[in-house]
Amino acid sequence: MQSRKAGDVSYLVPSPPAPATGLKTCLNQLQEHWRRDENLAALWQAWPGIAGAQLAPHCRPLRLQGGRLVVGASHPQWLQALRFNKHRLLGALRGAGFSVKDLVLQQHQPSPLPPFGSDEEAQVWAHHPSRVDVYGMTSCPSCQRPAPAGELQRWGHCSFCQRERMDNGVAMGTPASDQ
Repeated sequence: MQSRKAGDVSYLVPSPPAPATGLKTCLNQLQEHWRRDENLAALWQAWPGIAGAQLAPHCRPLRLQGGRLVVGASHPQWLQALRFNKHRLLGALRGAGFSVKDLVLQQHQPSPLPPFGSDEEAQVWAHHPSRVDVYGMTSCPSCQRPAPAGELQRWGHCSFCQRERMDNGVAMGTPASDQ
């Protein structure tokens, strides 16, 4: 702020605005900001070249924090492909200048869920493995709890055991330490 005087009265006047910056300069500054560590925007921009033509359309970076990158896959098969290529992907990230220490791979459905009450939602629910009225009930071979037979067909154990396996780093049959 600057002060001006008119007679015996002093009053504050705002400083003149900084000179306008050109659009090219603004875009360059934004791009530099993207390139800094812990900035997911730079990673999104570079992702197709890092992940490759086959993986990039089916998976994407979700979070980057503390050197840990979380990558989501749109389908279990693509999650498996990510796990198989984890070390190659980590090397490509580091080679592109990203300081990623670890990769966390998870399933992520980028498209929204079907609208509540829609035909699409009804069709998914009609074939859902937790439906006891369709598949019946049985006992989980792992924990002996009652469980829908559809869950046992899908995972070989109940959803409680599946959740426990996932919490312990085992999902899709692959231990987390082997990723």
